[in-house]
Amino acid sequence: MRYVSTRGRAAVLDFREVTLAGLATDGGLYVPEAWPTLTKDEIAALAGLSYVDTAVAVMMPFVGTTMTRDELHALCTQAYGRFSHAAVTPLVQLDHDQWLLELFHGPTLAFKDVALQLLGLLFERFLTGSRYHLTIVGATSGDTGSAAIDAVAGRAGVDIFMLHPEGRVSDVQRRQMTTVGAPNVHNIAIRGDFDHAQALVKAMFNDPAFAGRFHLSAVNSINWARLMAQVVYYFYAAVRLGAPERRIAFSVPTGNFGDVFAGYVAAKMGLPIARLIVATNVNDILARALTTGDYSSRDVVQTPTPSMDIQVSSNFERLLFDLGNRDGDAIAAQMRGFEGSRAMRLTNAQSQGAAGLFAAERVDLDEMALAMRWAHEHACQTLDPHTAIALAAAQRHASNVPIVTLATAHPAKFRDAVERATGTRPALPARVGDLFEREERYDVLDASYAAVSGYIAERAVAR
Repeated sequence: MRYVSTRGRAAVLDFREVTLAGLATDGGLYVPEAWPTLTKDEIAALAGLSYVDTAVAVMMPFVGTTMTRDELHALCTQAYGRFSHAAVTPLVQLDHDQWLLELFHGPTLAFKDVALQLLGLLFERFLTGSRYHLTIVGATSGDTGSAAIDAVAGRAGVDIFMLHPEGRVSDVQRRQMTTVGAPNVHNIAIRGDFDHAQALVKAMFNDPAFAGRFHLSAVNSINWARLMAQVVYYFYAAVRLGAPERRIAFSVPTGNFGDVFAGYVAAKMGLPIARLIVATNVNDILARALTTGDYSSRDVVQTPTPSMDIQVSSNFERLLFDLGNRDGDAIAAQMRGFEGSRAMRLTNAQSQGAAGLFAAERVDLDEMALAMRWAHEHACQTLDPHTAIALAAAQRHASNVPIVTLATAHPAKFRDAVERATGTRPALPARVGDLFEREERYDVLDASYAAVSGYIAERAVAR
């Protein structure tokens, strides 16, 4: 398996190289040179398999010859052995056609654990025996940071620098990052929003003078290996609800388009997905792009769903590339135009290609609260606000197939929002321990390239 950049000018890499690299040197994102496919019989054979065995079957085509099936199985066994539920990502029924896929049973209570527990082990395996020291630089709207830090804290050969927007993540999300005392963990709160943080990370990767000094890598969903691991739970859920003989729809709360793009990959691999519902909050750039072709950035509105408070969705570039006949030069020009003007129109091919699989819904705060209340009163389920937005979007779609809403975070990560909507304050699971008694450790910086790159350069290990 070989990987190419969406902008067409970076080196073609294998799975090991693309995992360690993260962002491509031409500013693009890596995708497989061609989508592997599973036959109908191969998908049917996934029924009844454990999550680990499903993961190996789905991911092995992407891994290629960089490791054996037994080696991948051992890593998956270790990664998912830390989850509190034996099914890893269990399904819960809400009514006759609505389901939840619970993705929050990992150590940091969010769906990011499903990918990042494995990614941390992949980093460790690929670095073992080398003198390569990896400098991970990432931006988080809340959950990526804690999951990534948990996955690499204390690991040899890795330092992690995680940027989060000051005052724009929940207290649980912040403390899960800032109370980790491992010496290879560095937390930075920037005076800005997530889009500022994400732009700073991309700028460091694209600055030859900075990137040339360090072995940079990424844990955001710009890293292909992270997306690959998220494809698995679409297969795991679908076969339990009748695939491949029955089509399944998914509703996905999204800001950066990574989780829903993993569903697109599953569809390209042959999973019979009837519809991918892209659920956004009032920061609705993705809903506008998919319904009207207008991909234009506006000011970020702060909401109780911080992981969706985004106006630049990195992974959307991967979809545009695949729908645009994989023309790297054209995508590079399209994205340069967007980066300059903060606005662009999708081409007819991109809009028409997306319309066959995607629906998009904008959900406001009142609708979010109503969905939380409905789930609590009618299905005995307490939802976090991100999941509630996806459920509200799903409930707009009458369907003759099961609709699976991705439950992306434990409700206790957003206790205030849940209590306002339901009157019940969810308790933190025992596995997070004394989170509110631990000392926090982080630095606050201006959202400027000089401040952040200078901070990292003083602390990172040079090549």
